[in-house]
Amino acid sequence: MTRLISILTSAARIATGLCFGVIIIAVILQLLGRSGVIPSVIWTEELTRFALLWLVAFGAGLGLRSGDLVNVDLVCEALPKRGPWILRLIAAAVTAVFGLMLVSPAWLYTSIGARQTAPALGIKMDWIHASSMVALLLLGVFAALRVVAMLTGDEDGLPHRGPEDF
Repeated sequence: MTRLISILTSAARIATGLCFGVIIIAVILQLLGRSGVIPSVIWTEELTRFALLWLVAFGAGLGLRSGDLVNVDLVCEALPKRGPWILRLIAAAVTAVFGLMLVSPAWLYTSIGARQTAPALGIKMDWIHASSMVALLLLGVFAALRVVAMLTGDEDGLPHRGPEDF
């Protein structure tokens, strides 16, 4: 299971980095076009928005894994003995269930996008709408893997911030 988590984490990191790179390039082109250095490019704003959606889709699971998602644990950590561990387990399980339950409605949303086209880029919107499905799927999978790891004793449910996570 450690190998699966490592592969998923690496793939999500690479995809997140690629999306960030696309955003940087699109914004630079947009700035160059606005300043008159190159002819104005109309599709850069749309590409930036779409790349940001995909960046969030790939980064949500990573945020859960590293503990960088918003987390209010004041009550959780004040509990005695195994209380914090139990609440972290419940939170991961609920996140996994909801994330995976919402994949099917996200697929419906994605399929509706096949009838639409992005005005500037001219691509089918199902490619863009799929980002919501990927976000929910990865969030659910990373949460489910956390539950399994906690139950098997491989992790304590705390964020992973070792050198391999950066």
